[in-house]
Amino acid sequence: MAGCDSGPEEPDATASVRATASGQAAGACPDALRKAKAAVQAAESTDTAWTGPRSGPGAVPGKTLVYVAQTMTNPGVAGVAKAVREAAETIGWDVRVIDGEGTPAGIQAAFSQAVTLKPSGIVIGGFDPRLTSQQVARAEKAGIPLIGWHAVSSPGPSTSPRLFTNITTKVEDVAAISADWVIARSDGGAGVVVFTDDSIPFARNKAELIKRRLATCTGVKLLAYRNIPIPDASQRTPLEISSLLSRFAKKWTHSVAINDLYFADAAPAFRAAGKPGAGPPFNIGAGDGDPSAFQRINSGRHQAATVPEPLTQQGWQIVDEFNRAFAGSPPSGYVAPVHVVTADNSGGGTSWDPEGYREAYEQIWRG
Repeated sequence: MAGCDSGPEEPDATASVRATASGQAAGACPDALRKAKAAVQAAESTDTAWTGPRSGPGAVPGKTLVYVAQTMTNPGVAGVAKAVREAAETIGWDVRVIDGEGTPAGIQAAFSQAVTLKPSGIVIGGFDPRLTSQQVARAEKAGIPLIGWHAVSSPGPSTSPRLFTNITTKVEDVAAISADWVIARSDGGAGVVVFTDDSIPFARNKAELIKRRLATCTGVKLLAYRNIPIPDASQRTPLEISSLLSRFAKKWTHSVAINDLYFADAAPAFRAAGKPGAGPPFNIGAGDGDPSAFQRINSGRHQAATVPEPLTQQGWQIVDEFNRAFAGSPPSGYVAPVHVVTADNSGGGTSWDPEGYREAYEQIWRG
């Protein structure tokens, strides 16, 4: 697993953070603050009517899928796997999930097993296909179509590696709205820690984009960038939190993590340090919006917001995209819009999905 280094501290990490209520913070980046507030207001809208496909090929019968998971301890990966099974049952297909357990060797072994099973299609669940180039080549030679979930940085078809399509929100949009939330929430004055997993190119790219967006507001200071591989998060995150609290104390006002699970692991350390559940620091997850993240947000337990993937909808979309591949049709091209969930707009729910997608997909598959 690459990149166990914590990463460099920013040179201005010890600089004092402007007080958010002083008015000076907003004056530091008026244009960035105005844009951030407008973007966040739009993303927090609860108008989530289905804008995806309503036409396509009817169900192709008798298909089998294998979902190769980066690790089923990643709530996003596991949530999509559950949804793929649900959608496959609806369309009349069989699904098998193989857990790569978060290591290169484990993922390669899981993918090799998947190819050996000769399924109709294989899902690349949350890992970089370049890690499994030999297995990808074997699948391509066998004529097995591949669909990724968070497999490459952009949604849609990919030629290198060859994917029928990749299902994800646009990482640029997720990163931007996460940083905008910090800028808007702090009124342009914050001390921020970013948590990521540099061993996953998708996550590393997201974290870099978050840093760049934060830098558009001069009142926002990046205190630290912490690279914690997801499989190690449960052990390393509490220790990192304790160290960061000791070092930065009240200067640390906000956090952004590439995945909500970091805040699940951080919560005990925050509690032990006497930090209030409602913050500061105010924490936002830039994915994936699993039920535990919603529970922390709704109950004010060391997470204030998330930018959730519509995990169940994306699982259904994977099945629909495979059906299009089997029918010789092009991919749908649908990309879910970004959405920000807080306690004020969650409605007490534990997931986010557009309304009406199940009915839309079922109608398509009925032909």
